[in-house]
Amino acid sequence: MKPVKNILLVISFVLLASCQTSQKEDNPMQNNRNLTAKEILSKPEFLAISYGGYRKKTRKEQPTIQQLKEDLKILHAMNIRILRTYNVRLPHAANILKAIDELKKANPEFEMYMMLGAWIDCKNAWTEMPLNHNEGSEHNAIEIDRAVELANQYPDIVKIIAVGNEAMVKWASAYFVQPHIILKWVKHLQDLKQEGKIDKDLWITSSDNFASWGGGENEYHTPELEELIKAVDYLSIHTYPMHDTHYNPVFWGVLPKEKKLSNTKQLDKVMTRSLSYAISQYDSVVNYLETLEVKKPVHIGETGWATVSAGFYGENGSKASDEYKQALYYNKMREWASKNKIKCFYFEAFDEPWKDEHNPKGSENFFGLFTVDGEAKYVIWDELDKGTFEGFKRGKNKMTKTYNGSLEDLLLDVQMPPVKNEIMLNH
Repeated sequence: MKPVKNILLVISFVLLASCQTSQKEDNPMQNNRNLTAKEILSKPEFLAISYGGYRKKTRKEQPTIQQLKEDLKILHAMNIRILRTYNVRLPHAANILKAIDELKKANPEFEMYMMLGAWIDCKNAWTEMPLNHNEGSEHNAIEIDRAVELANQYPDIVKIIAVGNEAMVKWASAYFVQPHIILKWVKHLQDLKQEGKIDKDLWITSSDNFASWGGGENEYHTPELEELIKAVDYLSIHTYPMHDTHYNPVFWGVLPKEKKLSNTKQLDKVMTRSLSYAISQYDSVVNYLETLEVKKPVHIGETGWATVSAGFYGENGSKASDEYKQALYYNKMREWASKNKIKCFYFEAFDEPWKDEHNPKGSENFFGLFTVDGEAKYVIWDELDKGTFEGFKRGKNKMTKTYNGSLEDLLLDVQMPPVKNEIMLNH
């Protein structure tokens, strides 16, 4: 009888293992622990977002670990699984990593990864001394070393290091560098991977304007840029149609033939053209890679839409900034990116009042999906309706809707874009 019992025991173990495997396959989130950058960026269900937890008008007041945890729980409830940060010279990024680590230890179901930014400047940036865009700041080495330190301390969280943020685009006149500066540090990090000093699956990129990646003017098409493109693991590009409603409004406006439509239908068409404009900038980079015969993934490192502007994008400007247009752009961009398996680090999670501290209504302060007080903007009202944020707070404030949830009141603040000549919009 013993052989029969042994056979039955083996069969039982096989069936049990098969059942457990089947359960894991039925619940894909069970398999999503400690993924590689390649795996994370290829998962449409993993939403990505740019995150700064600053709640005051200065970064001197760093958010506490508890405040960061509040935000992380809110974002996690929205299926955000990848955060993007911008520098490591301040405590902020390290504290986010510490907060994520503590949340993971407290709850095995909590999952969050990070694209860790290392800020890069030219020599004498942010000083009164003459700028040298061909030479890097002495602070860059410290920034890279600290990013490496954090990546090694939290290898289960840090999956990408981005060398610089809009560091090569020439309109960043206060600090931009030539591509060879970024290339130097990208190659340094790739060498560390080869030497086993950082995780071999850690992806290295630079996060920059689409033009800086070759999608714009020919002045960016240099041998150094070509070498950089070949050195990174993927390209992280930025596209901001909202800014170009002022700077290059070829796509912005209502067609005369659309005037007979309702305002909401007019706006839908306007924002569809805004998405198409962003896609054209994405495609311009992909097309440039094809001319170089380079095949690399291209993802969106930043795009967003502000909800308030006292300047170029508000009532006396292009009339682009409000919560209704933000919602249209967000939903259209998310849908397109997911459909095409492009990871979009949407900018951004929460409003940050430090970004334009001297202009309280400056657009840079209002790109968040949430206000600084934790009110959900129109784009995510439905999340409150579903109970996604039940029991969550930001500070002392419960999660509520802007405009007290009144769409009628919200629409009163929506400005219609100008009526434009059809020839101009199709140019």
